[in-house]
Amino acid sequence: MLVVDDDEVIRQLIAVNLQLEGFEVATAVDGQDCLDKVVEVDPHVITLDVMMPRLDGWVTAVRLREDEATRHVKVIMITARAQDHDIRRGHEIGVDAYITKPFDPNELIRTVRELATGRVG
Repeated sequence: MLVVDDDEVIRQLIAVNLQLEGFEVATAVDGQDCLDKVVEVDPHVITLDVMMPRLDGWVTAVRLREDEATRHVKVIMITARAQDHDIRRGHEIGVDAYITKPFDPNELIRTVRELATGRVG
């Protein structure tokens, strides 16, 4: 798992919830940090905020999809951007799931588990 969010409180909240469920978690502070760490961490799933400095979540997701080494990684957008056009944009980019803030930790865990294992339910 790689948790990417520029807000330290949100980043730690996501990381702790995932760690409590047994996931091994690394963190990144923005999109550029994510791209710098992703090959080393080799996550199955990345949670990605949209609005971040240096490199936002949209550009980061596009770059992850364009790179042969990271194309397979499942991406969950976790963002306050909840407009229909934002969600549509995420799906057009190839994001695997879209969760809006404030999020339900149980929904997050369920979504991560489904994407990490390939099993729904």
